[in-house]
Amino acid sequence: MQRTSLVVLLLAGIFSLAAPAQNNTAFPTNFIGDWKGKLQWTVAGKPPQWFSMQLRIHPADTMGQFTWQIIYGDSGTDNRPYLLKPVDTARGHWVIDEQNGIVLDNYVHGNALHGAFTVQGNTIVDDYRLDNNRLWVTFLSIRLGDKTATGKGTQDIPFVDSYRIGSYQWGFLERLP
Repeated sequence: MQRTSLVVLLLAGIFSLAAPAQNNTAFPTNFIGDWKGKLQWTVAGKPPQWFSMQLRIHPADTMGQFTWQIIYGDSGTDNRPYLLKPVDTARGHWVIDEQNGIVLDNYVHGNALHGAFTVQGNTIVDDYRLDNNRLWVTFLSIRLGDKTATGKGTQDIPFVDSYRIGSYQWGFLERLP
């Protein structure tokens, strides 16, 4: 029974990886605009904190590329002017170029753009999902060095690593007029 469950989970993951070509025509067209809202930052054992976020997505000077400007806080001093660039739009593959040598892979699944990257021992999984003219934003921080290994290492019961979630940020942005 456990082996069957693992096979089903693996097959579901494989099929979800093959699905990015679905509904990609809405991206990035439906995402273009100026977005603003609040996100909640939660760390286990601490009270949640709220912060402002803006995301500005517009056609860039280079054909097919878009600005991806993130501004944190109300003062506008934490301003991150990135570029969104296509890699393979048929497969939903885009990159966010931080214009400093860091380029982050992202993938479109329906009305969402997802990415995952690791920096200084923390993996960040991000999700930008368009729903009812709101842009839902989530960031999940996983501490790679803080893991628990279980299982037996056999074909029926493989080793499985589980990780501590360091923090979780979520909220929605509304399109500005």
